[in-house]
Amino acid sequence: MSAKNNLVDKWYPLALDTEEGGFYSEITYDFKVGNHHDKMIVTQARQIWVNSKASLIYNDSKYLKYAKHGFEFLREKMWDDQYGGFYNLVSRDGTPISEQNIKTAYGNAFAIYALAAYYKASGNKSALKLVKETFQWLEEHSHDKENLGYYQHLERDGSIIVRNNDIPSTSDIGYKDQNSSIHLLEAFTELYKVWSNTLLKKRLNELLTLIRDTIINEDHYMDLFFEKDWTPISFKNQSEDVIKEHYYLDHVSFGHDVETAYLLLEASEVLERDDIEKTWEIGKQMVDHSLRNGWDPEYGGFYDGGYYFKEKTGIDIMNVDKNWWSQAEGLNTLLIMADKYPDDPMDYYKYFEKLWSYTREYMMDDRFGGWYEWGQDSRPETKNDLKGHIWKTTYHNFRALINCKVQLKDRKSKSNH
Repeated sequence: MSAKNNLVDKWYPLALDTEEGGFYSEITYDFKVGNHHDKMIVTQARQIWVNSKASLIYNDSKYLKYAKHGFEFLREKMWDDQYGGFYNLVSRDGTPISEQNIKTAYGNAFAIYALAAYYKASGNKSALKLVKETFQWLEEHSHDKENLGYYQHLERDGSIIVRNNDIPSTSDIGYKDQNSSIHLLEAFTELYKVWSNTLLKKRLNELLTLIRDTIINEDHYMDLFFEKDWTPISFKNQSEDVIKEHYYLDHVSFGHDVETAYLLLEASEVLERDDIEKTWEIGKQMVDHSLRNGWDPEYGGFYDGGYYFKEKTGIDIMNVDKNWWSQAEGLNTLLIMADKYPDDPMDYYKYFEKLWSYTREYMMDDRFGGWYEWGQDSRPETKNDLKGHIWKTTYHNFRALINCKVQLKDRKSKSNH
């Protein structure tokens, strides 16, 4: 079940919208083009990134052509020529769709991630120019000079959306958050590989320290949403019903914790930080916490999320379902930990083997290829759900599989010596 045959070549060139540009958003369970194709910057960018990487990994120019196809849609249809920055959501033909948070730091982060990878694969100078403009746009509009980090929700002109009493308590509008922060870290790491700019390096260091020392709490998992001064949004002192109502804003996300351990280490290595051992230790603590509290002992795999209720001992699993991206990121991070800590009592390689068995049986589709969105052990009714939509493409699982392949090859080489 290779990353190339079972994943990338199932998606491409099928997903290329040759009439309107960019990539189709909906891909059916049996790999046909779906019906709804509003295009989100995150999804479009992730597919550019995958094809840019695939062109280098497989030394095949067709993937670079697919990436170029996506790049042209980003540049011509999703970039705002009047105010700068990328629109969050457009119609199939590229017409901006009006919404309250018309631009986001998260969406522009993925644009940076994609453009940097495409530039590295293609040498296209216009891609480098655009990615620099995107970074500068975030610097001017989204970066918080006082409290550091980045504001997530932006109006079209780049002004910050300030939270007010009209915004529902369950909404994340106006909050800072861990998710945009970790993906800005990921994007700036990718960009720094091709553009060693002084300000970029400063912001990358700033994000790494902010995530590692502030967003990750003393209990070894990340808080999710924050006030502008990075005070966590918490409902722990509320009733259980209120806590459940606000689950999206306040819970333990095991998948994000496991993924962030990897992203922090990747950034530390690119920056050649002197304190990388501290980053290793904090990353390890997050992975250990996820394995002890968010791992399914029966089937294997990481649960979606849990919560520490004030009056209870230990954690309650609030959602036992397992999404595709958490398992993918888990495979990668567990191998990283196994290599760094081969004699650790946690035995990360054993967990990797269990997770691979789980993923192979319950996440990968033997009928048509690709990955299900939800593990079929708990969600068999989703077997014929979409393989692709605006939040699901080939990015998490492709990245994990190619990273695991490299790590396993290195592991085998070491064992032979």
